[in-house]
Amino acid sequence: MAGGDGEESEVNAASSQSRPRSLSHARLALHDLCYALFVIVLLPIWLPRMIWRGKIRTDWPARLGRGATIARTSRSRVLIHAVSVGEVNAIRGLVERLLLDRLQPEIVVSVTTDTGFARAQALFANRPEHAQGNRCSVVRTPFDFSFAVRNWLDRIRPDLLVLVELELWPNMTRLAAARAIPVVVVNGRLSERSVKRYRMVRRLVHGMFARADLVLAQNRAYADRFAELGAGEVLVSGNMKWDSIAIRETVPGVEKLAQEMGIPLGAPLIVAGSTEPGEEILLRDGLPPGVRLLIAPRKPEWFAGVAANLPGCVRRSAKEQGGADTRYYLLDTIGELSMAYALADVVVMGRSFGKLYGSDPIEPASLGRPVVIGPRVADFRDVVEAFVQGSGIIQISATELAPTLAQLMADPARRVEIARHARIVIRAEQGATSRTAEVLLAMLASRG
Repeated sequence: MAGGDGEESEVNAASSQSRPRSLSHARLALHDLCYALFVIVLLPIWLPRMIWRGKIRTDWPARLGRGATIARTSRSRVLIHAVSVGEVNAIRGLVERLLLDRLQPEIVVSVTTDTGFARAQALFANRPEHAQGNRCSVVRTPFDFSFAVRNWLDRIRPDLLVLVELELWPNMTRLAAARAIPVVVVNGRLSERSVKRYRMVRRLVHGMFARADLVLAQNRAYADRFAELGAGEVLVSGNMKWDSIAIRETVPGVEKLAQEMGIPLGAPLIVAGSTEPGEEILLRDGLPPGVRLLIAPRKPEWFAGVAANLPGCVRRSAKEQGGADTRYYLLDTIGELSMAYALADVVVMGRSFGKLYGSDPIEPASLGRPVVIGPRVADFRDVVEAFVQGSGIIQISATELAPTLAQLMADPARRVEIARHARIVIRAEQGATSRTAEVLLAMLASRG
């Protein structure tokens, strides 16, 4: 924004107040320069990793803001930015709710990663009921260069910009504010790690947070952190991820996966999802006698290392099939984890017993599988705490894993009870999507 503290305070005002329409070209140029230097410094490390992981491989013109213009109609238009697969899944119900409203807004979902883009296409753009009348489109999110963001906004011309979780970018918010486009953060989350980093550059990021007209945070702790960093109006709406998973007994493709990997249906099976390096050793050494282990590492670059630590493991990618003596299975593919969860007697959540920050236990719990999770859950603390308080999960240390797994595998009644309590928690926590949709629709209605 042009000007100093006085103008930034105007940005903090309620969304009904007018936005300043002029921009400081010097400030935009400075951000572009800093962003370019940042990219250049990190490019040798960042780009190969992103390409290897399949996150950013294609459509570079669109990442610079180029592409076809989406023709305007008489309807309001909501632009929702979701960075990757997790955020895209979280907004599924929100998009459905907005499309079904009497206002009939158009929805444009903008995604950063290739995997997220493919998921958004499958959920939204390729659905006949969405495509009718061009009411739902999927586009790429550009890099945060001012020229790229300007082209992006020129092509889409939204009435409302919705950012999922924590996708605030200086030029994106600055240029939206200049066009009087309200900016709303939904399903907002701000970890303590992120806050510590932002505190070190508080003066630089204050305006970025202040330009959010409204933040709908997942919980009170996140709301307080957004407010601390300069966000104006902050409300607690709950976590939409509770709504993104339907409670069900199984998923399509379960029997096919079991048959192709040689997993006998009904054989005792522990599934470990989204693991980090080293957890496979902990699980291997703690596996109860007569029980099989299927493990799904979080990242493809970890597959080979995990396979080396599981002698004789059957690898899904190699189309191998296990036999009577097989104990270890490696799910080294993408998109089949829910099927693996549905096969399990017990699910162990990865990235919670090592050095990382946890994995989301909602999906296996929704499938009626008892879940065991470790102490490292910073990225999903509120979700895990809800399950713990409702007796719907077992949270333990690494040293407790082996005896806990042995006890659970020997006690089917306890497994059923944990799963039942988990589903009670899920039902109690749902509703954030409807609350979020109501707020967004009210903002659209107020704009005429």
